[in-house]
Amino acid sequence: MVQQKISHYWLYCKETRSVMNTSNPKNKVGLLDLELNQLTKALFLALVALSVVMVTLQGFVGPWYRNLFRFLLLFSYIIPISLRVNLDMGKAAYGWMIMKDDNIPGTVVRTSTIPEELGRLVYLLTDKTGTLTQNEMIFKRLHLGTVSYGTDTMDEIQSHIINSYSQNSGNSTSSTPSRKPQLSAPKVRKSVSSRIHEAVKAIALCHNVTPVYESRAGVSGETEYAEVDQDFSDENRTYQASSPDEVALVQWTESVGLTLVNRDLTSMQLKTPGGQILTYYILQIFPFTSESKRMGIIVRDESSGEITFYMKGADIAMSTIVQYNDWLEEECGNMAREGLRTLVVAKKSLTEEQYQDFESRYNQAKLSIHDRNLKVAAVVESLEREMELLCLTGVEDQLQADVRPTLEMLRNAGIKIWMLTGDKLETATCIAKSSHLVSRTQDVHIFRPVTTRGEAHLELNAFRRKHDCALVVSGDSLEVCLKYYEHEFVELACQCPAVVCCRCSPTQKAHIVKLLQHHTGKRTCAIGDGGNDVSMIQAADCGIGIEGKEGKQASLAADFSITQFKHIGRLLMVHGRNSYKRSAALGQFVMHRGLIISTMQAVFSSVFYFASVPLYQGFLMVGYATIYTMFPVFSLVLDQDVKPEMALLYPELYKDLTKGRSLSFKTFLIWVLISIYQGGILMYGALLLFESEFVHVVAISFTALILTELLMVALTIRTWHWLMVVAEFLSLGCYVASLAFLNEYFDVAFITTVTFLWKVSAITVVSCLPLYILKYLKRKFSPPSYSKLTS
Repeated sequence: MVQQKISHYWLYCKETRSVMNTSNPKNKVGLLDLELNQLTKALFLALVALSVVMVTLQGFVGPWYRNLFRFLLLFSYIIPISLRVNLDMGKAAYGWMIMKDDNIPGTVVRTSTIPEELGRLVYLLTDKTGTLTQNEMIFKRLHLGTVSYGTDTMDEIQSHIINSYSQNSGNSTSSTPSRKPQLSAPKVRKSVSSRIHEAVKAIALCHNVTPVYESRAGVSGETEYAEVDQDFSDENRTYQASSPDEVALVQWTESVGLTLVNRDLTSMQLKTPGGQILTYYILQIFPFTSESKRMGIIVRDESSGEITFYMKGADIAMSTIVQYNDWLEEECGNMAREGLRTLVVAKKSLTEEQYQDFESRYNQAKLSIHDRNLKVAAVVESLEREMELLCLTGVEDQLQADVRPTLEMLRNAGIKIWMLTGDKLETATCIAKSSHLVSRTQDVHIFRPVTTRGEAHLELNAFRRKHDCALVVSGDSLEVCLKYYEHEFVELACQCPAVVCCRCSPTQKAHIVKLLQHHTGKRTCAIGDGGNDVSMIQAADCGIGIEGKEGKQASLAADFSITQFKHIGRLLMVHGRNSYKRSAALGQFVMHRGLIISTMQAVFSSVFYFASVPLYQGFLMVGYATIYTMFPVFSLVLDQDVKPEMALLYPELYKDLTKGRSLSFKTFLIWVLISIYQGGILMYGALLLFESEFVHVVAISFTALILTELLMVALTIRTWHWLMVVAEFLSLGCYVASLAFLNEYFDVAFITTVTFLWKVSAITVVSCLPLYILKYLKRKFSPPSYSKLTS
């Protein structure tokens, strides 16, 4: 029985909108890790090939398969077993550096596997509201059809409201009965004052906002029961709502004189400019949904008993509901071009009989077992006919700090930015221009709405003729294009400097991310601040969440969490660059460390008639990979090729990272050649200079090997850090100190002689000096791009 209840509960959970709009997270693996895996496979093939060659040169004498396995064990240092450990420790260090960066406070690294991805990004997919904008709404415009009020004329609205309620305060009745003659003759044109009053009252009533009063005295539960006798002081009141748009509207009605002072499940109270309290009983509420794009409320005026149905919503949803007018569509477009978020407000007066009829049908529909949602929606839609259009509101969502320079920096870094938003096309286009996602001089191609394959084909052909222009496309048109012409559309869109997708659902956002990954093979990054961005963040190669007003869903689901959009510039240009460059150098050096000692083993075996005898045994092999070389090699995680200020000043340097030149088969082969050269020099040099006992060969070659490794780290480092110097001398000190008790490997009397010192020095110089000369010549005649800036 319990199990059945749990299964039913899980079934209902899976059918909720939030769950259906999310997807299961994937295990993210960085591109650098995949590249290192390929190189490790190549090293494994080299190990097998070298072992087979040695057995072949032996002539397959005796039990050759036994010798084959012995050679596999002898050359096993070719496989960099410590690579994974060093890289994981390095990733942890990068995460710690990011979180300790004072220039991006509040940044949290929630993954320890993909910090290098920050340096390889080609596509950045961003949400609009709360990501590029602050999600702090400010009321900017009220349009009544014949007259429009902006921020500079709000005082006129306030005076109209004051006059309207002061005239009615002389009567003992509410303001509504004075307008009853207009209800019986709706064709009579209302005065501007009356229309303003109706519009403001509708905005003050049609919402899901609750005023909250903080307890000054600190007595718990004091405000919970103080409803009628509550001190309605402005400084003690805050508004709570699921949408910042609604809070902005209610705050605006307060600023013009009509204040929401109390609300519970059954009623709400408004305070007039004169201090009079108006009570309205809430009869029904129809909450906002992404499908209906509108919300409604039915209220009864306590004083007059009049029942009114108020509704507000998006213009595309409300245009078919309100009475015919010739200005709504045009003014919505005008406001959207100014970057304002628009809401249409309408009302309908109901008689007692009409409401009772509606209530009985509505309750019956809610009790239906089959198609309940459809039946409830049908009953509500029966009311949504020929509603009186009251006003059009415009709310501005301000841009976040430094969004424009950050987007410009990312664009100069070669990152293509796609904005995916649920807002309407005009608003999204305006924000794209105001944020400089699309430059003022750049052409914008608005993809016309398409519903069929033929229309999509024609529109794609028209778009194909455009060059270097930003693309703006709606979610519906995008769905049609991807259904019939997926490859063609993605190919054309990827050529655009910027793409804006409006009216996108959360699942569409994730689908777009996967399309870019599949068709381009490039690394993608998604950034958002709300629960509707979680699917996109989890689908991207690198997900970044912003802690905003919509909660921490995106922040907790992301790989990296930041507090402001502008922090993404430093996160990518500085930390992304350093993480990738350092891991590439660290990975290749660990491989070099294994290759060089394997080369020495191969030379040693070749000289002694391909004998499968180890060159170094016991503690020497353990110490080589740990205390003798570990600290200097790991100190490469502190290296940087350019200063952070320079990386931010010249974001063009980031373009080189996306080409993957720091770690490729070319650089890998260079390190292989270096390892073969140095291993050969060290071993042949020691064999040429050894005197009579084999122990001298071990002492000379191993000491020269340790010195060569320390010098090679110094050769690789581009910017010295004091910890690097400490690591070099600490390793050298550990080695010198260990010579005293490694009597079974070293002849203490011999290693203290001048002969030992000059032989080791000679071999080390021959193995390292040519590489230093080559590095100097390369920097002189073919310097990398960053060195031109630092010189």
